[in-house]
Amino acid sequence: MTRESAVSRATRHFDEGRFIEDLARRVAIRTESQVPESRPHLDTYLRDEMTGAFEAMGFRVEILPNPVESAGPILLAERIEDESLPTMLCYGHGDVIRGLEGQWRDGLSPWVLKQEGERWYGRGSADNKAQHSINMAALAMVIAERGRLGFNARFMLETGEEMGSPGLREFCDRHRDRLRADVLIASDGPRLSAHRPTLYLGSRGVMNIDFAIDLREGAHHSGNWGGLLANPGIVLAHALASIVTREGKVLVPGLLPDGIPDSIREVLVDCAPQPEPGEPTIDEGWGEPGLTTAEKLYAWNTFEVLAFRTGNPENPVNAIPGRATATCQVRFVAGCDPTTFVPILRSHLDASGFPMVRVSPARSSFMQATRMDPKDPWVQWAAESMERTTGERPAILPNIGGSLPNDCFAHVLGLPTLWVPHSYAGCSQHAPDEHVLAPVLREGLQLMTGLFWDLGEKDAGAAIRP
Repeated sequence: MTRESAVSRATRHFDEGRFIEDLARRVAIRTESQVPESRPHLDTYLRDEMTGAFEAMGFRVEILPNPVESAGPILLAERIEDESLPTMLCYGHGDVIRGLEGQWRDGLSPWVLKQEGERWYGRGSADNKAQHSINMAALAMVIAERGRLGFNARFMLETGEEMGSPGLREFCDRHRDRLRADVLIASDGPRLSAHRPTLYLGSRGVMNIDFAIDLREGAHHSGNWGGLLANPGIVLAHALASIVTREGKVLVPGLLPDGIPDSIREVLVDCAPQPEPGEPTIDEGWGEPGLTTAEKLYAWNTFEVLAFRTGNPENPVNAIPGRATATCQVRFVAGCDPTTFVPILRSHLDASGFPMVRVSPARSSFMQATRMDPKDPWVQWAAESMERTTGERPAILPNIGGSLPNDCFAHVLGLPTLWVPHSYAGCSQHAPDEHVLAPVLREGLQLMTGLFWDLGEKDAGAAIRP
């Protein structure tokens, strides 16, 4: 009954195919939260697949309604061994993005887990079914080896993350006592690279913003009116160019952080993004001048144009359109207040001669930014555990470049948040041909088994808890 034997048990669990069997069954359940017709599958995933898996580990399970009536349910599983022990909260989401059937490569289906070399293809394989399945399996490995966890565990699975986690913040606030814990340990998103275990401590926030300009009703023949009528596409293009340069540098100071703390710069020194074969090549010279690639991605704000439309792009005609629209996005780090972004842009556009351009939030809600101090004792404990398992110091990121509902745990529940991802940036999540890498899954199961074993060691949690 040792740490090494628990990790070996986890390795056998993967090598003998039992983990893949579980994942294949879960991928086959069409939990598309963005498709109303798939709502029954969300219930099936929690009731028929997850409930039994947790109960087999001695968890008490309850499926609760979402505070947002139209959103999917949330599962709470709980195993309390001793109230005096530390308590871990784990999180995952059972819903997936649209399957996009018919757009996958020949021979692949979003609902059939299929192996090609080191890749396992299927919708939700990377985001997030493999990731929470690894954490569940690791808990089972520790229980099987030790006979107990050695700590208390609460596990929450939501079914609306791909819709922006509607109701999750209210759910955490409403069930604050039931979700009480000392730390969140969860998995989502990509590693820094496929070959390097990663620990991240939060996420950048995201806010989508709509721009629109309406100059007149309908379109008018360019042969009769060209040179006389203002073109809204041209005006809007110049308005956006006043916000961000052709090299991606943001020109509006109010959209940017005040700076990068020294502790963040220090931890990012050895965390340069390294694209894998088949992934895009980083464009040198793009973004904020003077920053490293790691600082641009993990410690700075960006302004992106996601969509731009004027006229009829599918069937262009020789006419000056009357309207142009764009949907843009600000990714932002902790310390920035996204509620100020639209007013700041409004003032900037007015001062720059674009009062005719309307600006408004694209959604009623946005994901907040979160970030822990890399020097926090929980971070050092987790990094040491991961290094003990693999012999390699993990990459430590203050936050990932993407967005997660981590504010529900960091802000609403007030928890330290540790994320150990089991995917990589080239996994094609949200796109056709989503996949995971077998070596990353195998190592992830080893890492989490070691991490949970260490959390259950006598006095381990007490030494970390404030």
